[in-house]
Amino acid sequence: MAEIKAHDGDLHRLDIAETAENTAKKKKNKKIRVASVDVFRGLTVALMILVDDAGGEWPVIGHAPWNGCNLADFVMPFFLFIVGIAIALALKRIPDRGIATKKVIFRTLKLIFWGLLLQGGFSHAPDKLSYGVDMKNIRWFGILQRIALSYFVVGMLEIATQGAQAKELPPAWFSIYKLYFWHWLLGGCVLIVYLAVIYGTYVPTWQFTVQNTDSPDYGKILTVVCDVRGKLDPPCNAVGYIDRQVLGINHMYQHPAWKRSKACSVRSPYEGPFKKDAPSWCWAPFEPEGILSSISAILSTIIGVHFGHVLIQMKDHSSRLTHWIMMGLGLIVMGIVLHFTDAIPLNKQLYTFSYVCVTSGAAGLVFSFFYIMVDIWRLRYLFLPLEWIGMNAMLVYVMAAEGIFAGFINGWYFDDPHNTLAFYIGWEFIGNFRR
Repeated sequence: MAEIKAHDGDLHRLDIAETAENTAKKKKNKKIRVASVDVFRGLTVALMILVDDAGGEWPVIGHAPWNGCNLADFVMPFFLFIVGIAIALALKRIPDRGIATKKVIFRTLKLIFWGLLLQGGFSHAPDKLSYGVDMKNIRWFGILQRIALSYFVVGMLEIATQGAQAKELPPAWFSIYKLYFWHWLLGGCVLIVYLAVIYGTYVPTWQFTVQNTDSPDYGKILTVVCDVRGKLDPPCNAVGYIDRQVLGINHMYQHPAWKRSKACSVRSPYEGPFKKDAPSWCWAPFEPEGILSSISAILSTIIGVHFGHVLIQMKDHSSRLTHWIMMGLGLIVMGIVLHFTDAIPLNKQLYTFSYVCVTSGAAGLVFSFFYIMVDIWRLRYLFLPLEWIGMNAMLVYVMAAEGIFAGFINGWYFDDPHNTLAFYIGWEFIGNFRR
């Protein structure tokens, strides 16, 4: 996935210092590929496909309806984390700021283009082989647009502060943070702005028209009573309010995870008909990759780029792993404490700070595991499928995760559109197995 990898060809390489025993035999600055980056990216894409295809049947791995954190909720921050690492490694190899800026801008535009095409509504009904964009209801924000925003902001900062990368890392414990002071300053500003807006914005009562044509309530105008400030519940949070005001309610995601919540669905945590006494907001759209939450998501990329800086500046495996593991564990503990003390709940839809901590900390630990297995112990062959997916992430994303590959397979049928090869295989083999 060119945009998610953020590298071309040999850009994704790093000078990894050899041990004392090997320095006499090998060149001091031998360049080898950091395969764990591709493996981690491949795992993230594979998880995305798994939760997209199986999340409906197994809600325990699908997105949490609101507060909480299931397996699917780790995918987005894992993407942003590995984007951060890739930014540090890739831009290190482009000393010319003009060239680096052009590459960042071009990749950002490509991500936005693919995001609008794939999630904006073009392939809106692959099972019916129906394509096209209704500009009245196009979804402006989505997964790739969020990645584009984080990639652009952090990438431009990396280019602007490129001079710091050439410095030797002092031996002090916190020297890596001082060396990249501007990155953490940006992170602090992002956090302050996010917290100020989400807790300080007044959310008034609002109305919407039910757009679901399959609903008996289609066309009804419903009212959601708010008139509050600083709430993090589904109907009255500042994240949704800003998206409704800026994007427009028709350009937001029409199937938010909250529709599976206990307040809405009679089959919660599964999708199902709404309860008779379900609150009006259950019918409303909500953008899980909206404006304010995408600003908060920049924090995940900043943490990822820090892990990349550690990979560049620290010259031995033990120092890198010690730093990564301690930081990963610290972030997880901080996030869990914030959640269970009811200070800031874990919430992917709002991209809360506790959610950033837990998911980024988990990403750091998982990446450390792959670094040990692949780049230290050289057990690369065990993860070749994930590495291939990671090296071809955009192709896999488009063909599998967005349903185009499934739509192509289902496009070949005999006599009736339901008589597809996939349907036949599922009926004959899975049906016989169950019997």
